[in-house]
Amino acid sequence: MAEQAVDTGRSVTASGAGRRGAGRAGVPAAAAPPAPAAFAGRRRELAALRSDIERAGLDTLSGRKGARSRVLLIAGRPGSGRSALAAELARQLAGDYPDGVLRSWLSTADGRPVPTADVARDLLTRLGERVPAGADEDELTEALRAALADRRALLLLDDATGPEQVEPLLPDAPDCLVLAVSAGPLTGITDVRPCTLGGLDTAAGVEILTRYAGPTRITVDPRTADQVVQDCGGQPAALVLAGGWLAAHPKSSLTDLRRTLFLLPPGEEEAAPVPRPLARAFRLAYESLPPPAARILRLLSLAPAGLVDAHTASALAGCSVVDAEATLRDFGARGLLRPVQPAEGPVSGGPDAMAGLPAQYRVPNCLAPLLREQVRAHERPQEIQLSRARMLERTVRQLQSCRAMGEPAGSPARERTSGLPRSLRFGSVPEAAAWLRSRRPALLDSARIAVADGELDTLDRRLMAALVRALLAHEAPEKAAPDLYGLHGLVLEVAERRGLARERAAALLNLGDLDAEAGRAEKALARYRGALESARAVKDPVATGRALESLGGTYAELGDWQRAADWYGRALELRLSRGDTAEAARLHGRLGAVHTYAGRWAEALREWRAAYGAYRRADDAVGLARAMGETARVQEYAGRPEQALRTCFEALELARKAADGRLEAALQLRIADTFERLGDPAAARLHRGLGERLLADHPA
Repeated sequence: MAEQAVDTGRSVTASGAGRRGAGRAGVPAAAAPPAPAAFAGRRRELAALRSDIERAGLDTLSGRKGARSRVLLIAGRPGSGRSALAAELARQLAGDYPDGVLRSWLSTADGRPVPTADVARDLLTRLGERVPAGADEDELTEALRAALADRRALLLLDDATGPEQVEPLLPDAPDCLVLAVSAGPLTGITDVRPCTLGGLDTAAGVEILTRYAGPTRITVDPRTADQVVQDCGGQPAALVLAGGWLAAHPKSSLTDLRRTLFLLPPGEEEAAPVPRPLARAFRLAYESLPPPAARILRLLSLAPAGLVDAHTASALAGCSVVDAEATLRDFGARGLLRPVQPAEGPVSGGPDAMAGLPAQYRVPNCLAPLLREQVRAHERPQEIQLSRARMLERTVRQLQSCRAMGEPAGSPARERTSGLPRSLRFGSVPEAAAWLRSRRPALLDSARIAVADGELDTLDRRLMAALVRALLAHEAPEKAAPDLYGLHGLVLEVAERRGLARERAAALLNLGDLDAEAGRAEKALARYRGALESARAVKDPVATGRALESLGGTYAELGDWQRAADWYGRALELRLSRGDTAEAARLHGRLGAVHTYAGRWAEALREWRAAYGAYRRADDAVGLARAMGETARVQEYAGRPEQALRTCFEALELARKAADGRLEAALQLRIADTFERLGDPAAARLHRGLGERLLADHPA
């Protein structure tokens, strides 16, 4: 991902910030932002990979198409340009795969493998498929394979740690192609075509230097340029950093670059987790920065998901947003950060919404371990925790502002955010939604970081609450459900760790609701029972009532009418003891419906009549009409159509008084059905016509 072969398509002139600072915090002056990444060299490798696509595999030697997609592997050490080569090949092949190129990273910024379930969920979302909240890995990977079965798509699986990450994602579709990027072989996956990368050829390496430093210095000293390529081992990432150093030092020659590189005192390059040329090139770039900029750079390794913008950098380093933005531009010009192009992740709101947002960058994966080493060497644990706390606090404020944009103008949420600094406010609803989607990986990773820290439990609960509200404000509940499931799981983890019974009950109730919606009734029941236990422990009547009612509703979904009635009855007792008439009326109705489904007509009539009385005490005209209408339904089921007809006319009159057109239409249609059963087709036609006209006048 980060080991791009070349970062810009033109000469980048930095500000010479390695020699002088230009910000209030001693931050380098802004350099010109780099253009989208270009590609250099690797023609032989590209040709070999393309030929491997057409070559018959082990399972196609018989002349029949294989059952699975072809898998190509680009293997190489960090900094070898493996991700850049994969991206270039995918760009060249995009026209052959009309269902698109789907790129996913299988490792996090700090080197941890991304759970396969998360990768499959993300790919399904980008394919436009419904993703059940809380689905396990097997269910999600099976759904992914089914979604790709009739498609012709290219999967680019970047930074895989091993075959166990790649194999479950392979489509059972011979028309798809999987392009995997890894440091080593994918042993166990049959018929993988590997392409192992070494260094770039000299011409390609010089091309990278030229694009950063401009042609003049290369033209006047071509021999030294060749030697610089050799010094960097032909490693694209090392050459990018060397070129960035030249761009930041416009008066320095290639000889100056070589002398500075070799005069670096002996360090720990041999023990570094990246090739030695890259480690030395990083030291060259890092040590040429002024101390404030160097501190910002190393602290960027703390950024969630490796994604940074001016707000992230500002909060981590404790500097102004303006200084942070200038510094990030300079880092991008030096090849220390990679600009995130809008095409890497389409977001709602379109280009216009994205235009108002700060530029976003990615910390190169090959540099992340080197930056983490600098953090360990120069930052005390207390300073690291303070930086993270500042970053999370800034994120909470941005989420609150984002959520407020989903509220009507003049709402309390809008009023509260009006006092925030301009940089923390959003100009429009599309802009807020675009920010939320573009920052989604970093926001979710922020929540995980806060929970894993263990010392930020107050802050992490605020963060997750703000994130949940922002998601619900800008996304449909079904679309947001998978993310919400993960967030509620994190809340549960914090609550159980700290013994917070009230928060535990809330998290279990939310998880239970999502499990129930996904059809996992038994799991939902276990969640609700756990929530009931926690709610009773702290005598929380609201959570207790919700848990009791949720248990009743889940048993009703399972068709266990006896248990459903029992739990609804307990919830009703709680509501009655608290004098909550409106909720009691609703629960009488739930009990009436359960008894109706169970065929217990007498009990059903008793509950619906009790609901009618409660609605009357609550002065709820619509509830009165609905309760009367349901009473009529039960009477008809019980074999008393004449009585049901009289009751239905009473309900119709109540619905007219309540001015509920759709309820009035439903009652007219029910009256028509009853007249048909009583053998009066003329009356049935009359009432059916009235009902259909009412439905047309009151669409849903």
